[in-house]
Amino acid sequence: MRKNRAMTHSVALLALDGVVGFDLGVPPQVFGAARTPGGTPLYSVTTCGIDRRPIRPSRGGYQVLPDHDLTPLTCADTVLVPGTAIIEGRREPQVRKALRAAHARGARIMSICTGAAVLADAGLLDGLPAASHWAHAARLRRLYPAVNWDFDVLFVDNGSVLTSAGVGAGVDLCLHVVRKDHGSAIANMAARRCVVPPFRDGGQAQYIERPVPDTDGAGTQATRTWALDRLAAPVSLEDLAGHARMSVRTFTRRFRDETGLSPQKWLVQQRVAHARLLLESTDLGVDVVAQRSGLGSATALRQHFQQSVGVAPSAYRRTFRRT
Repeated sequence: MRKNRAMTHSVALLALDGVVGFDLGVPPQVFGAARTPGGTPLYSVTTCGIDRRPIRPSRGGYQVLPDHDLTPLTCADTVLVPGTAIIEGRREPQVRKALRAAHARGARIMSICTGAAVLADAGLLDGLPAASHWAHAARLRRLYPAVNWDFDVLFVDNGSVLTSAGVGAGVDLCLHVVRKDHGSAIANMAARRCVVPPFRDGGQAQYIERPVPDTDGAGTQATRTWALDRLAAPVSLEDLAGHARMSVRTFTRRFRDETGLSPQKWLVQQRVAHARLLLESTDLGVDVVAQRSGLGSATALRQHFQQSVGVAPSAYRRTFRRT
C-alpha cells in the first residue's frame, strides 16, 4: 500500500565485506535528492552492517564504519544491498535471517549489481527474474540456478524485490523507485540534482558498443534532442535519419551503438515517459494525453502503458492523483 506522501520512507543499506563503494554511495545521493517541491526530504537512508564492524570495500584503500548493526532491517520500508566483490560462499546466517524477515514483513528489497547474489543466497530470488552485472553471468548462473537471471537489462522490478545491473544501473534503479513512489516530476528533479539522465528504461541493454558519444558532432545526440521537442508530431525513421544527415542504415547503427536501442523503441519510450508526466500532473483526458505524447490514440496509449508500466493509464493516474 502506498504510504502518505508527507511521510519519510526509510531505506536501510546493508554494507557487507567487499562492498562496491560506488554502489554504496548511490542510494544516499539519489534518495537524498528526492524532495517535495517545498524541499521536504522524502527518504531517509541509514547504513548498517554486521555488529557495526569496519568493512573494507572491494577497492580504493579505505574502510567503511556503519553507524548501525542489522537492527534497521527490522523496521526499514526498503532494504537495499549494494554490490559486493564476494560472490561465492554462504552468507552469515544472521544476514540471511534478517533479509528473509524483512521480506516476510513486507519491506521492499533491492540490490545493485552483485548484491543480487546476497538476495539469491537468502532464497529471495528463487523462481524470479533478476538482473546483475553481465560480467558475472556464468558464476551467478552456476551458484544460483533457481534464479531466472537476465543479464541483458538494466534492472528488473518484481514488485517487492528489485535487482539491477552494475554501477550506473544502480542510479537507474533508484530513480525508478522514486518515480514509482512519487511520480516523474519528483524523479526528474532528483535526477537534475544528481546531474544524471532522468529516465532509462529497465529493459535497455547493459552493454552499449559506443557508450561515449562522438565529440566530432557525427553522433545522434542532436537528433535525439530534436525528436524530444516533437514528440506530439509524427516522426519517422526517415525523418530522424534526414535530420542527422545520414542514411537510414547508418543512422540506425549509430543510434543503437550510442543508446542500446533502436530509434523506434527509444521514441516509444520517450513518448510513454511524457504520457506518464501528463497523467501525473494534468487532468487532460486519455485521448488528449495520447495525442500530446505522440502515441496517437487512447487504444495505443493503453497498449504501450500496459507493456511498459504494467497498468492502465487511468489506474496510473489514480495512483498519483493528490487529494
